[in-house]
Amino acid sequence: MIQRLLRRAMPLPPPPSAPRTPGVAGGRLFAPLPPPPPLQSRREVHVWYLLPDELNDASQMKMYMELLSPSERKNALSMNGDKLQKGAVLSRALVRTTLSRYTNCKIDPRSFEFKKNKFGKPEISWPSDDGWMDWPLHFNISHTSSLIACGIRMGTPIGIDIEEKKRKTAKSILSLARRYFTPSEVDYLAKIPDPDAQQKEFIKLWTLKEAYVKALGRGFSGAPFNKFSIILAASNGIQISVAPKVFKDSNSSCDSLSENWQFALAELNSSHYMAVCIEDDSRTSGSGNGRPPLGLKVWKTIPFVEDTLVSGTEAVKCIS
Repeated sequence: MIQRLLRRAMPLPPPPSAPRTPGVAGGRLFAPLPPPPPLQSRREVHVWYLLPDELNDASQMKMYMELLSPSERKNALSMNGDKLQKGAVLSRALVRTTLSRYTNCKIDPRSFEFKKNKFGKPEISWPSDDGWMDWPLHFNISHTSSLIACGIRMGTPIGIDIEEKKRKTAKSILSLARRYFTPSEVDYLAKIPDPDAQQKEFIKLWTLKEAYVKALGRGFSGAPFNKFSIILAASNGIQISVAPKVFKDSNSSCDSLSENWQFALAELNSSHYMAVCIEDDSRTSGSGNGRPPLGLKVWKTIPFVEDTLVSGTEAVKCIS
C-alpha cells in the first residue's frame, strides 16, 4: 500500500516548444505544487480557497477530475446540474492538492485515501504497514456555490465553515433562531433592532456553530445547535458555553461537547463569513499567561496555476 501511496506523479509529456501555463489547454498537467510555509505549531491554521466561477477552462476541469477517485467521480457526476457537479469536483480536487502540499508533494494528490468516522466526517486513511508514520495532518472542507475553502492544521482536528454574508432565509431570523439556537442566543439577536445587522449576527453564529460541530467530528445530528451557546461579545474572544445538564447526561448524544475550543471569525473575499474552530491547548495545559492567539494564514488558489497569500489584505478581514 505504501508503494501505491508514494508513487510518483504521472509522467509529463515532452516540454512544449514555448513556455505554457501549467493546467491550461496544451500545458503541462500535474506540474509540481509549490509547498506552503510549514505549520509552525498546533495553534496555526492554514486555509486555501478557490472561486468556482473563475475556473472555466475545460482542460483544467478535466485535469481536476483526473485527481479524483472513482467513487468521488461517480458522486460528482451524480449531482443534479453542471454547477453542482463542478463544485463537487473542485471541492475534492482542492482537498487532494492541499494535502499533497503539506507532504512536500511526496504523496501524489491522486493517492490519498479517505475514510469516514461514525458520524460521517471524512478523515485521511493513513497506511499502517511498512512502519509508516502518520502525518499529523487534519483537514476540513466547506463550500458554497461561489466559494470553496479547505482548512489544514497539525496534531488535532479542525472545523471550518463558510457562509455567504447575504444568504437568504425563507423564514424570519428570530423564528429560525428559536428553532435552532439556545435561549441566550435568541435573546442576543432579539435585542438587535436593525434587520440587516440582525441577519449578519445570525449568520455569524450559524457559521461558528457549524465550525464547532465539524471540529468535534459529529455533525449537526450528533451535536444539535440548541445544546451549546456561542458568545460573540466575550472579553477574551469568542467563547462557547455548554449547559451543565448536558455535561451530566452520560446518555446524551452530546456527551462530547466541551468548552475547550478556540475560534477565529473573518470576512473572506468580501462576500463570506469564515469560522475556524480548533482545540484550545492553553486551557488544558494550565498556562497562566492567557490564551495564545490562533495563527491564521489564508491563500487564494487555482491549483497547479496560481497561489496568492491574501492574509493581511482586504480579502481577509478578521472579526475576532
